[in-house]
Amino acid sequence: MARIVMKFGGTSMAGIERIRNVAARVKREVDAGNQVAVVVSAMAGETDRLVGFCREASSLYDAKEYDVVVSAGEQITSGLLAIALQAAGCKARSWLGWQLPINTSDAHGSARIGEIDTAALDASLADGVVAVIPGFQGVADGQRVTTLGRGGSDTSAVAIAAAMKADRCDIYTDVDGVYTTDPRIVPRARKLGKVTYEEMLELASVGAKVLQTRSVGLAMKENVRVRVLSSFEDGDTNDGHRGTLIVGEEEIDDMERQLITGIAHDKNEAKITLTQVSDRPGSVAAIFAPLADAGINVDMIVQNVAHSTGSTDVTFTVPSADLARSLDVLDKAKDAIGYATIVHDMRVAKVSVVGVGMRSHAGVAATMFTTLGERGINIQAIATSEIKVSVLIEEDYTELAVRVLHTAYGLDAEDAA
Repeated sequence: MARIVMKFGGTSMAGIERIRNVAARVKREVDAGNQVAVVVSAMAGETDRLVGFCREASSLYDAKEYDVVVSAGEQITSGLLAIALQAAGCKARSWLGWQLPINTSDAHGSARIGEIDTAALDASLADGVVAVIPGFQGVADGQRVTTLGRGGSDTSAVAIAAAMKADRCDIYTDVDGVYTTDPRIVPRARKLGKVTYEEMLELASVGAKVLQTRSVGLAMKENVRVRVLSSFEDGDTNDGHRGTLIVGEEEIDDMERQLITGIAHDKNEAKITLTQVSDRPGSVAAIFAPLADAGINVDMIVQNVAHSTGSTDVTFTVPSADLARSLDVLDKAKDAIGYATIVHDMRVAKVSVVGVGMRSHAGVAATMFTTLGERGINIQAIATSEIKVSVLIEEDYTELAVRVLHTAYGLDAEDAA
């Protein structure tokens, strides 16, 4: 007997028929003798609809009441799935965030999970009752409902799996695993059997949309084995071969290890250049401190060699959604920074290669730069980590860059069409 957390996203819960399909999957795990907790998202599009109501009611809405409204979507699907499981012959009940409870910080709209009290949940699971838990929500001091931010149901599932010491956390999505790159761009992309936590964290942070970054970081911290599966693929989920396992590096055999695990891209980037910044100690801090205070994440940073005039140009990227705020912050700090002009460009994209094999192999970056150069793709900025190399390029070249890099690193599947 195993303890399993099963998480289903919005597309899996989009309507009663799909909820019945989810109930059938859960029942198969129960019939196999497993103790099961299920974490559900709201129906596809429902959270956006509820957010729209809040904004329509008031542009300056109370964040506490916003959480009350937007958490309702998951409450509905958790109750409906419990009903569907009961109709299928399973003992089941729903547990709202405050009933467990899932204790969080009081940062409404972006709360972070602190502790989860699983005493009542453990007793219920031991009695053979399937627990259906709404993702994305918790409770702060004072018993106010909180939400974890968009995509927070993945984080809920991993946190619950860690708290109840589950053997595995299965994340059911609309894809059947993690691929070497987006198969819509590269039809020869391969599905990966196993990916390390570090690789998945890097892939998620640079544009891969399979898992929320916070959920991967939590899984790595708590050593929760995560499996990504498709909600729409039939068959036995206990065969050990379906989907992609996200695990520690020690679980991946040397025979399975490869130099590069995947290629990711992100078009949600904006480039900002400040010209003629004074080349003196503290000038760079004067740029990035106000952005940090405004909660704006800066990614790639390039500082040119100083001009003979004693000034330099500084280029960096921010999420495209934060471009307007960034420009406003920098304009207000112009006197303190001492730059001449601001130039910005939203027609850029970040392309990244990720793989733990980089630690022990030289030439990964050189292959990337050479491959792009041969195709006439100019690199505007570079960022690296121990297992990642990212470049900023013109947006129009994104798909070409992904395809040629996928081939250059030998990731193409031999038997794909």
